[in-house]
Amino acid sequence: MTALLDIAIHEKSYGARRVLQNLTLQLRQGEIVSLIGASGCGKSSLLSIVAGLDTDFRGTLRLGGKPLAGAHAGVQADIGLIFQEPRLFPWLTVAQNIAFGLGARGEHDPRVAQLLQEVGLHGLAHSLPKQLSGGQAQRAAIARGLFGQPRILLLDEPFSAVDAFTRMKLQDLLASVAARHGLSVLLVTHDIDEALYLSDRIVMLDTRAGPPRAHYDVTSPRPRSRTPAAQAGLKAAILAELHAAHAI
Repeated sequence: MTALLDIAIHEKSYGARRVLQNLTLQLRQGEIVSLIGASGCGKSSLLSIVAGLDTDFRGTLRLGGKPLAGAHAGVQADIGLIFQEPRLFPWLTVAQNIAFGLGARGEHDPRVAQLLQEVGLHGLAHSLPKQLSGGQAQRAAIARGLFGQPRILLLDEPFSAVDAFTRMKLQDLLASVAARHGLSVLLVTHDIDEALYLSDRIVMLDTRAGPPRAHYDVTSPRPRSRTPAAQAGLKAAILAELHAAHAI
């Protein structure tokens, strides 16, 4: 299958510290890929590069076969980005946050009501972020990420700040909206169970800058069980490789 996104990072450094080197990765249409590895191995840096928030690197990005300019500043329309924290503007309503890119009248765009319904926030369009629970705020962030109708959704540990039950609900929400919108997803997570539940592939970055340490195909059919005996062997292999990489 032809890749939607081709990533080739020759080098990314912070001063004398090199975090990414000779790294290639492809993301196919409709695929969910999780990035795992030790803290500091470059997972979030890679997401920032793909999003266009970090242009200080050597390498190339191609979307749909066409180059993404290394100097593109900010997240472009084809790419949605969701952070660990919702990062909603506290003085704007939920609807205004979702449609922020369209300015003052964006909240009346029919897509806002549609997305509110889709992420389970119907009736909260005029609420302020301080009136939302942590899970509701992250649902609003997901809706905002979807508003621009991106082809790719980037998520940097998006569910790590919520309780376990809310995390499971948000994982199910991500899986459903990705399938419904035909999105390709690149997810950074430290949770192996989360990666196994959501992903088509898992890519482990090494503690030393270089090519990915390991790739794992997750072939279990969807919808998936959260306690799949069939994936026990794969989880054990991933944990063993993380131990070998001194990641945990």
